[in-house]
Amino acid sequence: MKKKTSKKTKGFSLIELLIVVAIILIIAAIAIPNLLRARRSANEGSATASMRTLGSGELLYRSTNGSFTNLAGLAGDSIIDNVLGSGTKSGYRFGATQDATSPDLQFTANGTPSVSTGATQTGARFYFTDETQVVRFAVGAAATSGSSAIGN
Repeated sequence: MKKKTSKKTKGFSLIELLIVVAIILIIAAIAIPNLLRARRSANEGSATASMRTLGSGELLYRSTNGSFTNLAGLAGDSIIDNVLGSGTKSGYRFGATQDATSPDLQFTANGTPSVSTGATQTGARFYFTDETQVVRFAVGAAATSGSSAIGN
């Protein structure tokens, strides 16, 4: 009498592996846009806070020195941190300048996304503030004193 021997193979078939890979790709296609949107939103929140910091810092600098200054002046007096003083923070580029004709009365500060379009955009909003301390924004173009104000 001959014994029947059956060969059982262990492991996954090619179809099973393809199904698992397809499921992983579907989950990634859903999750990645949401992660990018969350990062962009966090960058914009940080930029709003940075604009408020710049506005307050300018007023503090003016009360101490008699006129407004730029980012280097604020960082040099340790009013803002060196990261914001470098001009780049959380996917945004920042700038602050005193008015050329009346540096003791006026300044402007702006925040611009490092990448403003495409899948890797770091933000969609452009920010602006001045001596009024109102942070303003515009979508898709540079913000000005006439742009919409951000609520407190």
